[in-house]
Amino acid sequence: MGRCSLFVFLLILCLLGFESRGVSGLACNWGLQSTHPLPPDIVVRLMKDNGLDKVKLFEADPAALKALGKSGIEVMVGIPNDMLASLAGSPANAEAWVQQNVSTFISKFGTDIRFVAIGNEPFLHSYKDMFTQTTFPALQNILAALVKAGLGKKVKVTIPLNADVYQTDSGLPSGGDFRPDIRDLMLKIIKFLQDNGGFLTVNIYPFLSLQADPNFPKEFAFFNNVANPVVDGPITYTNVYDANFDTLISALEKNGFGQIPVIVGEVGWPTDCDPNANIDNARRFNQGLLDRIAKGQGTPKRRTPTDIYIFSLIDEDNKSIEPGNFERHWGIFNYDGSVKYPLNMGNGKTIVQAKGVKYLSRQWCVLSPSAGVLDPNVLSQSITYACQYADCTSTSPGSSCGNLDPQRNASYAFNMYYQTMNQRKDACSFNNLSVVTTVDPSQPPCRYEIMIDIGKHDLSASGCAKVARTGSRLLIALLMVLASVINGAR
Repeated sequence: MGRCSLFVFLLILCLLGFESRGVSGLACNWGLQSTHPLPPDIVVRLMKDNGLDKVKLFEADPAALKALGKSGIEVMVGIPNDMLASLAGSPANAEAWVQQNVSTFISKFGTDIRFVAIGNEPFLHSYKDMFTQTTFPALQNILAALVKAGLGKKVKVTIPLNADVYQTDSGLPSGGDFRPDIRDLMLKIIKFLQDNGGFLTVNIYPFLSLQADPNFPKEFAFFNNVANPVVDGPITYTNVYDANFDTLISALEKNGFGQIPVIVGEVGWPTDCDPNANIDNARRFNQGLLDRIAKGQGTPKRRTPTDIYIFSLIDEDNKSIEPGNFERHWGIFNYDGSVKYPLNMGNGKTIVQAKGVKYLSRQWCVLSPSAGVLDPNVLSQSITYACQYADCTSTSPGSSCGNLDPQRNASYAFNMYYQTMNQRKDACSFNNLSVVTTVDPSQPPCRYEIMIDIGKHDLSASGCAKVARTGSRLLIALLMVLASVINGAR
């Protein structure tokens, strides 16, 4: 009986943990603004292979939500800001949204939707009050719709906020309070969230602190504890992440909401298109962040660790670059799920790339060697045209391809257009200045891409369903073995 009990115990451990990978509670943002997105089933497998068991979507994308069905990954599904007015003005619209994007995927596909995020940083200064009248009513209507659908206890609501909703006049975290122009609104929202079991979500970007202020102390952006400390009474801060988060906690405490749960909805570091956006800095920051998560480390004012959603999972080549060209380069993975830089994801597991990705033909569009003496105006017009429809951000000054000579710069632009247009024959013409080659023109760190072949992938998420079925069969087999052992021991 002793040996049998030991075997049963070990088998139970196996059953409980056979799909466990990396750090428990590792979360990420999955953005979808790509010209050639990775198929959803491959992305879900990528997350699971790297121990990511929570994900935030910025919109209710049907293919992504289907692929996440029965995956074991908890989902926060977002509502874009441009939908807030419609949801705020009509409870019926909110009910329809919940039915279409939450109830259906939970009941039909087994998607583990736990949270709905109302808007995304709707109170940014730059929005100039565009969403201040609609965000709170939309929040109320969505929660009412969730309750009506019988999901009020399972699915919670939140509003992802930029850190500019709070400030400190003293320059120290203890002086934190909410921005005067939205303070009353913030307090109403926070009370509503607290009364209804919701939580507050804040996006914190040490990179942007460094990028916006040339006098910002660089070491204070990282987690190495080597920066000159900021002393705030009995608390010493050695990084801006802790100081920023605790400024919010001070604001909450000052207004009587010191116990409301707070999660970090976005935090990360880009790898290109800014002097501080590079592989070394991104690896340093994100590894420090992952190490904190692995240790269960909180901040000085909130010792209990919170959920932290890494921004972002994958690069997005079609994302708006209004804040800066670096916006398309936040991923810990390249656009195709390949690894940008080594990371320890926890429990000794290193980051692994996506599996099963299929590409267009191994060929590039470059400036023709026989182009002869070039008319600068014609070449410039061709490059401008190419970059109007393709992502040329990596050729901006200080970027990975920012030091190319004029010929290679033209080749980069031509190739990005050619790849974005799925290597169509007519996409490599450019006034007869270009030619297709099978010789890779890449010169590290500048990479000339080959795009994902979307036509070769099944985007219906059926691949994910197959993975889920395989996992289910393995679990059933293990349960049958367990049952036979128990019966044999009687």
